[in-house]
Amino acid sequence: MPLMPARPAHSLARPLALAYALLVAYACLHPLTGWRDSGLPPFDWLWAPWPKYFILEDFIFNIVGYLPLGLLFAAALPANLAFARKVMTATLLAGLLSLGLEATQNFLPARIASNLDLGGNIAGALIGALFGARWGAAVFGPQGRLHRWRTGYVIPGRTGEVGLLLLVLWLLGQLSATDLLFSSGDIRSLLDIPTPLPFRAERFIAFDTALTASALVAVGLFTRCMTRGANPLPVVLVLVLGVGAKALATWAFFSPAAPLAWLTPGAGRGLLIGSAVLLPCLLLPRLAQHAIAGTSLLLATALVNLIPENPYLPYERQLAGFSNVLNFHGLTGLVDSLWPYVALAYLSALGLWRGEHLGGPPARAERRL
Repeated sequence: MPLMPARPAHSLARPLALAYALLVAYACLHPLTGWRDSGLPPFDWLWAPWPKYFILEDFIFNIVGYLPLGLLFAAALPANLAFARKVMTATLLAGLLSLGLEATQNFLPARIASNLDLGGNIAGALIGALFGARWGAAVFGPQGRLHRWRTGYVIPGRTGEVGLLLLVLWLLGQLSATDLLFSSGDIRSLLDIPTPLPFRAERFIAFDTALTASALVAVGLFTRCMTRGANPLPVVLVLVLGVGAKALATWAFFSPAAPLAWLTPGAGRGLLIGSAVLLPCLLLPRLAQHAIAGTSLLLATALVNLIPENPYLPYERQLAGFSNVLNFHGLTGLVDSLWPYVALAYLSALGLWRGEHLGGPPARAERRL
């Protein structure tokens, strides 16, 4: 499949804003089951009094969740639009999205439409819009920092943009505190299929070690396959951000006193083994890296669906008190479950193109990228 020819630079804020809006919509409507008509007026909740039970964490979560949306909406607007108009337009768009999603929640028994949530969402969008109107063009514009970084480090065309989006989604999946380090593709839990193997400590540690090592190699080489040149810094950066996201999720959603609770004996060994395997793989030709990345991804996905349940990780009980966090966890869980299958399709398409058009010595292939 040939890559798209080079196009004039455009704002990266538009595709990012659309992708983020879709993620927000899913999180707000999770779990998307049990639709019914409650018989209540669809906008009656707008005039509801102050709720009897108020969870400050939920309100802050609403503000933080819509802040990037306001920022991206403002950055995606035409550059010649006045500052105040950018802020008002971006806030209005985000507010209308929130209003529609809150009204839709009337038809979901697991969700409650709330004027307080709407207010928090609009406040977050306003804060983000102020930042986006001021600095959005400098970061996301055709000559912005993000675009210059993308041009210097990522393969050109829509193929590079899809790869970047997949890496962002992988990092989002790492914010799920209930998963093991770097694990993804857990269809067993998504479909409520029982574990095929009983838990034994030795067995779990062995699976955990192999899972972490193979996933580290897969993600590292996935990053390598969609970046330019031989600089290993993008690979290191993605892996460090993945570890940081897991620690952040554990700290925020599980136990502030134990942000490294995910660092099981198997995860520690897997990090060492995976790093030792990844380093020499970074010196191989691109086509070999494609093959190893795909094989490692398949192995990690198989292991995550075979690994026994660990009864000593009580994450779910810790999450039970946060309603909006649970909805966010539903989003990260879905992304985490589906990511390796989409990533494998991307690697296959990219590897096929390189196999057909970049045959020859690795140096020549690098120059054509």
